[in-house]
Amino acid sequence: MADIPQSQQTQEIDIRTLLGVVNETGAYIYTKDQQGCYTYANQLVLDLFDIPLSELLGKTDRDFIEEPSVIALEQNDRRVFTEGLSVECEEKYTLIKNARTHVFVSVKKPLRDGKGNISGLFGVSTDITKRKRLEIDAHEEKEFLDAILNNVDAYIFMKDKNRVFRYANSKFAQLYGLDTSQLVGKKDTEIMNSNIADDLWILDQKVFDSNQKQTGEEVVTTLEGEEKRYLTTKIPLTLNDGTRTSIGISTDITELFMLKEELQRQAITDALTGLYNRRYFNDQCEREFSRCRRNTQTMSIIIIDIDYFKTINDSYGHPVGDLVLKQVSTIYKSCLRKENILCRIGGEEFAVLLPDTDRYAAQTLAERIRQEQENTHISGIQQALIKPTISLGVSSLLEQDNSYNDLLGRADRALYKAKQQGRNQVCVL
Repeated sequence: MADIPQSQQTQEIDIRTLLGVVNETGAYIYTKDQQGCYTYANQLVLDLFDIPLSELLGKTDRDFIEEPSVIALEQNDRRVFTEGLSVECEEKYTLIKNARTHVFVSVKKPLRDGKGNISGLFGVSTDITKRKRLEIDAHEEKEFLDAILNNVDAYIFMKDKNRVFRYANSKFAQLYGLDTSQLVGKKDTEIMNSNIADDLWILDQKVFDSNQKQTGEEVVTTLEGEEKRYLTTKIPLTLNDGTRTSIGISTDITELFMLKEELQRQAITDALTGLYNRRYFNDQCEREFSRCRRNTQTMSIIIIDIDYFKTINDSYGHPVGDLVLKQVSTIYKSCLRKENILCRIGGEEFAVLLPDTDRYAAQTLAERIRQEQENTHISGIQQALIKPTISLGVSSLLEQDNSYNDLLGRADRALYKAKQQGRNQVCVL
């Protein structure tokens, strides 16, 4: 060492230091000649090929890399040699020794001799295999998630506190005639009527105020005037950038709601006449009785019975009897106000609940109904001209009444009295 000049010693130390740095950079560093033979490689390259430097020198990529991926590498090298370009590219290849595939981002630049001629290339490659795998996995997961979210029978979306959509599945976007790319980034008021947007924002606002899941029924009237109902759950979520959002999951329950409404209607409706049934009549009488007692108001009840209805059935048959019931129902309704409640409470028996109606007004209305019936014949019956008459019992709320049944009982007795006295008349008790 003492015989080696100081400058040479310093140079050797610098080279060893440089090589140490090159081996510790975390990048794959190498040089090749114009024939593609390796003239240098750092330790990462040697570890990749599992070979010492002495055995690597003079070898080409074809000694280590499977076809066809090696062809793409050679094409990148050729551009450096023939065009003198600095090439930056993504390279993917599979090793012969273990069939493992690696992905690199490579930068390759020409090496020139003292005369400026290209003598080889210098390459620096960064292994992005894991990152690429994560990207592929993330992409596959996104495709998988999109496939689920876009095919689930629900409208799924995400809005931030500024009412801007951050996500929407295709089903939600199609609801407004858009695709997801057209919807994301827009405010709710940009894609729907502002009144509708404000109504739908109510549940979102509760999510932001409470930072808790909220569930509710949302009603939307479309531009065509159709009422749509949704059962919606909205969940708070804070994104990585700190943005607070509300994730909404809505299910169209319009048909279910309509079915429920229809079942409820059927439960309180007489199938033949379309009038309310006895169950509904009793419920409304009880409610009206309680209201009148609280507010010191009055109410009345009229009970109507078709005279000799059994004779009509026996003489002309039940289809004719059904026709009579339908048509007398129409006559009764034509005499009543909107707030009056007409019900069929038995075979040929009907009842009218009259809120805020005193004894005199109820009797006057009952007489008008009787006269209207008396002056009308039942149309659509060829066998004979049928002009049924009716008997009516009327009662009004008394101070001593304890329930609506007291009122209803007097109306029944009044009806019985009307029949005893010859029918086709009104009696009041």
